[in-house]
Amino acid sequence: MTMASLRTWLCATGLLLLALPGSSGISVDSRANKKDASVLILGGGVAGVIAARTLHEKGLNNFTIVEALGQLGGRVTSTKFGAAGKQVTLELGANWVQGTQIEGGPPNPIWTLVQKHGLHTHYNDWSDSLTTYDATGPVDYLDVFDASEDAYEDLTYAAGTRVDKRLVDGSARTGYSLIGAKSTTPHAAASEYYQFDWEYAQTPEESSWIASSWGNNFTYNTFGDDNQMSLDQRGFHTFIEAEAAEFLQPSQLRLNSTVKKITHSSSGVTVELVSGEKLHADYALCTFSLGVLQHDDVVFEPALPDWKQEAIQSMDMATYTKIFLQFPKKFWFDTEMALYADSERGRYPVWQSLDHVNFLPGSGIVFVTTTGDYSVRIEGLSDAQVKDEVMGVLRAMFPKTTIPDPIAFHFPRWHMDPLFRGSYSNWPASFFSEHHENLRANVERLWFAGEATSQKYFGFLHGAYYEGLDVAGELATCIKGGGCVGMKHVQDITNARPYAI
Repeated sequence: MTMASLRTWLCATGLLLLALPGSSGISVDSRANKKDASVLILGGGVAGVIAARTLHEKGLNNFTIVEALGQLGGRVTSTKFGAAGKQVTLELGANWVQGTQIEGGPPNPIWTLVQKHGLHTHYNDWSDSLTTYDATGPVDYLDVFDASEDAYEDLTYAAGTRVDKRLVDGSARTGYSLIGAKSTTPHAAASEYYQFDWEYAQTPEESSWIASSWGNNFTYNTFGDDNQMSLDQRGFHTFIEAEAAEFLQPSQLRLNSTVKKITHSSSGVTVELVSGEKLHADYALCTFSLGVLQHDDVVFEPALPDWKQEAIQSMDMATYTKIFLQFPKKFWFDTEMALYADSERGRYPVWQSLDHVNFLPGSGIVFVTTTGDYSVRIEGLSDAQVKDEVMGVLRAMFPKTTIPDPIAFHFPRWHMDPLFRGSYSNWPASFFSEHHENLRANVERLWFAGEATSQKYFGFLHGAYYEGLDVAGELATCIKGGGCVGMKHVQDITNARPYAI
């Protein structure tokens, strides 16, 4: 056999490793010629399901969704909570449709799906149904709270002015300081937390002044401030599961399948599951959370290029934790919301009653939310330790009430969970627009989508929807065209001017 004929035979049998231009030269193994699907959609959350629907609508049905959990929905997940005979379904993750529709404007696509599939929701009044407390008990500082709302509006307006003048970004803390909003008392700090941290799940110090402002404005100026809270006892994830049921075939879904490793080249991808099984495809669309990518819970071979890794590591994955308590009967505030001001900023500050006429009356359930580093802190404690701390705050809020121990207690550990590593993304001041462009860009046949890759709607559920729609649309164009370069990226992100040292 001549060398030329040997080379031809090796190519035909898939045993020759071809080093094509731009290729790593690493084979995705000899079975790669026998594909399990044209596209493997890695993750069955909102981005993954909408990406699958988009491919289906474009006539591309040779795809498989690979999902680690036993259901679709990703971070839209619920649990049965409560003592025997008093159990209800509660949302551990995404809980609200944030903005529905302004008259004459486009609907929030999540709201469209929620209505289409008949989910039960109710308007949640975050501003005008609030009781305030501090470590001495009930204290009315609603005037301070109202001032914090005005300060946040001023913050976003000032950010817009910086954009118009092409001024550099800074932290939201810088922005607050420059508009003269310095929260120096526990009441002011708690009120600021309610406006900012409770939304972005990180502090003003950790957050971009400009990006946090446009993130707020794009959502609420487009869809309005009608926040609908899911109370559907089937679970909020029902809206995405019901949507998937309209087009997804059983053969196109792999549940309980956790991805361990992705081998990729210019000719295809191989996805290895923790079970050891390998799946082969022409393309993979990764919809893992930013936190999973940051923690190397999935190994890429070869390693992702430096420009991609810099983008992944430069954005933040924030943690938002709801801590649920159930009592034999209600003893707390009659408003929907409550705010607790502690000497330590972010210590169990935002409370919500589910035992309310608008939500789950008679349930005996109240919950408190923590965010950011405080959420990471409590994940390292035992349930008993966290319960003791929360109960200490409740007893400070209601000093004249004898409060019994809860009959049920639960909170998720999003940061520690290797399937998520946090709740949703946040944009820090050091994260450039070019970083975000690189976060979204494909690496040969590896494509990426999720709420974090949405420039306008990062951190929001509708951001995941739009990215599933848009990125899958670009991928479909690529497939139908017989291949493509894909999305552009910036090799090196540099300063406008050199450092003066």
